Amino acid sequence: MLYHLLYPLAGRFALFNVLRYPSFRILAAGFTALVLGLLLGPVFIERMRVIQYGSSNVREDTPESHKKKTGTPSMGGALILFSMGTATLLFANLTNRYVWAALTITLSFGAIGFWDDYLKISKRNSKGLAGKKKLLWQTLIVVAVYYLFLSDLHFTVAHAFPWLRVGSFQDLHVTLPFVPTRWFNPSLGWLYLPFMVLVVLGTSHAVNLTDGLDGLAVGPTIVSASTFLILAYVAGTTIGGFSIAVYLRIPVIPGAAELGVFCAALIGAGIAFLWYNTYPASVFMGDVGSLALGGALGSLAVLTKNEVASAILHGVFLAETLSVMIQVASYKYTGRRVFKMAPIHHHFELKGWAEPKIIVRFWIIAIMLALVALASLKLR
Repeated sequence: MLYHLLYPLAGRFALFNVLRYPSFRILAAGFTALVLGLLLGPVFIERMRVIQYGSSNVREDTPESHKKKTGTPSMGGALILFSMGTATLLFANLTNRYVWAALTITLSFGAIGFWDDYLKISKRNSKGLAGKKKLLWQTLIVVAVYYLFLSDLHFTVAHAFPWLRVGSFQDLHVTLPFVPTRWFNPSLGWLYLPFMVLVVLGTSHAVNLTDGLDGLAVGPTIVSASTFLILAYVAGTTIGGFSIAVYLRIPVIPGAAELGVFCAALIGAGIAFLWYNTYPASVFMGDVGSLALGGALGSLAVLTKNEVASAILHGVFLAETLSVMIQVASYKYTGRRVFKMAPIHHHFELKGWAEPKIIVRFWIIAIMLALVALASLKLR
């Protein structure tokens, strides 16, 4: 919004010329989201504490030690979404359809999470919205975003809103980490849409499963968003006719650099939330946060053409999901449990690990996996 209001005045006020550079707006968005989150945090948390008084926001399927957290307000993800959304709208180029695609998925998934959290609080139970309803609504949102913002078919939103640039999106192609696109860049054709749904929904629910300890989910989210910032900037930046993406042999995505503003806003909002969510947490993220953040990371994986590489980058989230799947399958078919409790972070809790130790070690693993994902760029 500020970009569109102030940059046209650069001819009269040279200072506004800095807004033409995505690098400046990336820094500005991150700083704005961080400050907003830190300033609004205390008021927001106190308001949530009053509204949710008397309700337990501790999940039922958690160790007994979590009962001491009863009374901690939830739905802190709304603070992340407000800070991130405001900063993105202020500094992003709003004619960029990738920004709108990421924002739409993130905020819509946040709305579903809000619905789920509201039902839990209003009905004083931890069940909330039925899982099938969540999956249905999320699937419809991803399909709608694909056709509205990413498909070049005749009913794309660009025909209704000419100001929204269409650009070129390799929407049907996939790439592999460590493999140059000239060697492997096949088109999935009509299969790409269900593949996209799988990536976005899978990431969303993986983050939701990881959100079980103070700061456990938001830490790797910040790491992933930082990685996607680099990937998006590299894929969409050309300097003096030199394309970084061509040099690294990765897909060239014109306009993808603008996603860096979205990523920076997500990082800033995440760090601000971590200030209040770090152990012992003053506020929980809730489904309004975890479903939305997972949706944001899943959409970034799709938009930067790193769907497969995101399995490496999101290794922590993937491990949490696999631990639940393994536990359920093992108990169903053998009657035995592989882990003391799933997701796997609860397994380590019951083994006697202190909560802060589990959290920090998972953060370290997330950073290591991010470095591997980034290394795949040069090693192509």
